[in-house]
Amino acid sequence: MGQKINPVGFRIGNVYTWSSRWFASGKNFPKYLLEDKNMRFFLMKALKGAGISKVEIERAFDKRTIIIHVSRPGLAIGRGGSGIEQLKETLINNFKIDDPAKLEIKFEEIKTPDLEAYLVATSVADQLEKRFPFRRVMNQTLERMRRSGAKGARVTLSGRLGGSEIARTESMKFGSIPLQTIRANIDFAKVDAKVPRSGVVGVKVWIHKGE
Repeated sequence: MGQKINPVGFRIGNVYTWSSRWFASGKNFPKYLLEDKNMRFFLMKALKGAGISKVEIERAFDKRTIIIHVSRPGLAIGRGGSGIEQLKETLINNFKIDDPAKLEIKFEEIKTPDLEAYLVATSVADQLEKRFPFRRVMNQTLERMRRSGAKGARVTLSGRLGGSEIARTESMKFGSIPLQTIRANIDFAKVDAKVPRSGVVGVKVWIHKGE
């Protein structure tokens, strides 16, 4: 049996950094951790239409700075910044933040969405839920990543593919994906697709962006 580790977690400290950056001791640690988890879950759902990829949270004393990576920042920010104000107000109410000055929201644009594993996996999952043929979806996805400049990529689907009675795993790849090379910049994401009449299909995406 292979010894598996998340490629992103394996590279923290070398290629990637933590998505939550703060220090807490004693009773504050579980409280901050749970708040980060709930805040991240809420934002990933609320900003799905804006092409959200990841959420980074920094804390300094009582202030929270939320950095949101999106492929369509204009859609998230809204006209005249109305989207940010509305999002900030919702977060303040949901997470009981007493002072609006203690919350800052920043948006960072993703230049090449086809090289973000989470966005690619979400796109594949959405197409599977619309009952597109899974092999065509995988081929088109790999071709888009190749054109965007990926050194290598792999897409794996697991479940009752094509409505078959028995679950199986199908995988397609191109180029090299050196999972054991720590300096290699490899992005990874796993998303579940809820396919009608087939149940849940797991989507995994690996993208090698170079060193």
